Amino acid sequence: MPVSSIRGKSLKAMAYDIADGYVTVNPLFLKPLDIDSLTGLYHEIMQVQITIRGEKVDLSDQPSLRMRNVRLQRLYSSLMIIKNFARERRIVMV
Repeated sequence: MPVSSIRGKSLKAMAYDIADGYVTVNPLFLKPLDIDSLTGLYHEIMQVQITIRGEKVDLSDQPSLRMRNVRLQRLYSSLMIIKNFARERRIVMV
C-alpha cells in the first residue's frame, strides 16, 4: 500500500504542519483530495492529537502550556472541518 501524500508531504508531516499553523484546513484545501487521502489525513491528525496530549507540560510554564493548547485547538478544528466536508460529500469517516 503506497503512502499517501499531500503537496509532496506525507500525511504525518502535513498533520504536524496543521498543528504548528503552517497549513490551514478549509474546504478549498480538501477539495482536490481523494477519499483515501482524506481519511488518511483524518486519522493522522487524530494520532498527532494523541501524541500532543501525551507530552509532558510544566503547568507553571504558561507560554508552553498555551502553545500546546493552541496546537490542540488547531487540530480539533481541522478535524471538525474534515468531518463536515466528508459529510457533505457523503464520505464515511471511520
